[in-house]
Parts: sequence; structure tokens; C-alpha cells
Amino acid sequence: MSRDSVIAKRYAKALFEVAIKNQSVLEVEAELHAVATSITGDRDIVKFISSPNVSVASKLSVVDNSLQGKVSEPVLNTIKLLIERNRIHALESVVESYMKFESDSLGMVNARVYSTYELSQEEKDTVAKDFSARIGKQIRIENVIDKSLIGGLKVAIGDTIYDGSLAGQLKRLEQSFTRRVK
Repeated sequence: MSRDSVIAKRYAKALFEVAIKNQSVLEVEAELHAVATSITGDRDIVKFISSPNVSVASKLSVVDNSLQGKVSEPVLNTIKLLIERNRIHALESVVESYMKFESDSLGMVNARVYSTYELSQEEKDTVAKDFSARIGKQIRIENVIDKSLIGGLKVAIGDTIYDGSLAGQLKRLEQSFTRRVK
């Protein structure tokens, strides 16, 4: 386990414990995810926050002015703490660790569903329901667009991959023909 993932787990666990106490686990996850996406998705923000030429006080002031009132105090404090300790690079790992604590606590499993197009909420719900019944746990879906699938879906839950894609079926068919020819 890398040092960054250990650090991320500590921050995520502390934030998760506060969220449980405040009964705001899902809200904190949504806020944390939104902040991480906005920070890591903008090069200028990343440059500003990562720059050793900008004082920590200036960074905290900008973050405070940008996020105050838009996110909860625990999320704001976590972001500020990461900046103060020069660990903002671990923010995405903090989000992942937080989601893992949340999933474990709520008895949920995260699933990546690969498709050739963005699934509708109804389609996501159907996939979640089908796989929940299959594995006996509640599923949270993350939809990933993968044009190489040609059609169908590929679902990754933990280390298990369920490949119902057209590309996967064609590959299995090719392997079957290859075995018969030999």
C-alpha cells in the first residue's frame, strides 16, 4: 500500500466519522466528489494550489471564498487541511477511500458499467437491480463510455467482470473456433 493511499484513508475515515455523526454521509460524498472534480478538472486551479510560490494563506483564502456556503464545514475543513499539509494531490484517493468506507458501512458495492453510450437512469436502475439480485448486495453504478465494446455491456464488480458486450462475445467465438481448428 502506497504512502498516499494510507494518508488518503486517514483523511477519508476522519471525514466519514464526522459525516456519520452529522447524519450526512451521502451529502458529504456528493460534495467531496464535486469539489474533487472541480479542482482536478481545472489546470489553473491545480497549478495555483500546487504552486510553491503561492502562500498557504492565499490558497486557503481562495478556497474559503470559493467554497464557503457551498459545501459543508467538514468537507471544507478537509480540503483546507489537505492544502495546509501539502497533500492536495491525494484528494482523488480521499474520495475513493471515503466511498469505500461509505459502501462498506451501507452494505453497498460499487460497479463500473461499460457501455457504448451514456445509460439512462432507468437502464442504470435495471442493471443495479439485476446484479444486486445476483450478488446479494445493493449496487451503486458508475457508467463508463467505451466505444470499443461495439454493443452490449461489461460490468466490473470488484475483481469480477461480467462481459456481455458484443466485442467480448466475438472474442469468445474466435477463441472457440481457434480451439476447434487445433
